[in-house]
Amino acid sequence: MKTMVFLFPLRQFLCAWLLCWVGLVTAGELPLSVVQALKTAGIPRSAVSVVVQAVDSRQPLWAMNADNAMNPASTMKLLTTFSALDILGPAYTWQTQAFINGTLENGVLKGDLFLQGSGDPKLTYEHFAHWLREMRQRGLREIRGDLVLDRHAFALAASDAGQFDQEIMRPYNVLPDALLINFNAISVQLLPQAGQAPGLAIEPPLSNLEIVNQLRSEDHAECGDWRENLHAEVFTSGAVDRLVLSGAYPLACGEQRWNIALADHSRFVLGVFRSLWAELGGKLGDKFRDKGDENFNNNLREGVVPPDARLFAVSPSPTLGEIVRDMNKYSNNVMARQIFLTLGLAAGHRPARPEDGATAIHAWLMRRGLKMPELVLENGAGLSRQERISAASLGRLLQAAWRSAVMPEFMASLPIAGNDGTMKKRVQGQGVAGQAHIKTGTLDGVKSMAGYVLDQHGRRWIVVCLVNHPRAALAGPAMDALLQTVWEHGD
Repeated sequence: MKTMVFLFPLRQFLCAWLLCWVGLVTAGELPLSVVQALKTAGIPRSAVSVVVQAVDSRQPLWAMNADNAMNPASTMKLLTTFSALDILGPAYTWQTQAFINGTLENGVLKGDLFLQGSGDPKLTYEHFAHWLREMRQRGLREIRGDLVLDRHAFALAASDAGQFDQEIMRPYNVLPDALLINFNAISVQLLPQAGQAPGLAIEPPLSNLEIVNQLRSEDHAECGDWRENLHAEVFTSGAVDRLVLSGAYPLACGEQRWNIALADHSRFVLGVFRSLWAELGGKLGDKFRDKGDENFNNNLREGVVPPDARLFAVSPSPTLGEIVRDMNKYSNNVMARQIFLTLGLAAGHRPARPEDGATAIHAWLMRRGLKMPELVLENGAGLSRQERISAASLGRLLQAAWRSAVMPEFMASLPIAGNDGTMKKRVQGQGVAGQAHIKTGTLDGVKSMAGYVLDQHGRRWIVVCLVNHPRAALAGPAMDALLQTVWEHGD
């Protein structure tokens, strides 16, 4: 009995000494490097939630404020990703379909061409061009009726694209749409030219969009954050949208890509379709109208595919397993929102609304036995001031994903620290580089990360860190220190 009394406090002392030695329990159970980085950033511990837990353990090694409901920013995409992979399956694809309503003779359609969307998150310009080329090869040359867009799989958003932060032309604010083409954005290649405005190369070209180049070159300025010095504004004038580009562009920046979102989905589809169709030798409407013609957009309308329409061509998306890699590696918000709504659609709601996606995820969590009483979902992308989840819930989610059949696809979607995606420039030169799969998130007042670290002993750890504070943008060094400490000392 005396021996047991002696051994218990000795064991307790040795464990405490060991943890202090590796830096996991010091200064209030935070690694010293993390404490120092938070102090330098001016962020109090009360604004930070952390969980570190081995994937094969039932309890976290340590946790702080783990049950607090926090704004997770883009780490909320982890919930959307895992639920979608588990519910829909990694091989799931979206089908965008073309129907003809009329007679097709000698390449001439005397009737309407319907394009019906199902929410494909990655119907890019290249993919759309390939599909139209396929239609030409199937014998369609001229459409003498209308181009009709069936976008009714999703409920059209009642809000505007700028409601989050008024930055309506930033691609991260693009609203979801059942017929989303090229993320509803154009890419402007800036070509520096000394003594004159930068040259522009636009992709995709839109037949109903005119570019007004009011940019000016700066010969001797440093590059810096060049994007913040440029401005884009759209003015609609009848059939044509005029995109006015202004601001100063430093020659020192060389060639850069400026991605600009356009708000009107239907006009975007029409512009891309007309440009490509003309390039392929096709015609739309009774005559090949000039863009200055006031009837230029008259061949576009919204509608539902009628029962007697004939299926003409199908464009399948890449698989969900492929799509979530693009979504998470580069934190694509509109792709996440498309998947979120698809979960509502798969649950039987048509048209699907954001609340249907949320309901589908809550039901899935219940089936999985994952309790998240604090969870608040708005769009599944984390681009929200309302969404909430705790570090503990994210930790349980990551552990369930690790043990699931879709773990390989889930893991492959996460940025690799120091290598790619949103983690490409982080932890450079540190031991943890290449050894962690981490999803990041950033909003004004929010910085987050969640994922997995493979330590130097070969054991894998779940790491979650959420910061909600006005100075959250400065929390990066503390998070990097946390990743490095787990890599060094996990065993």
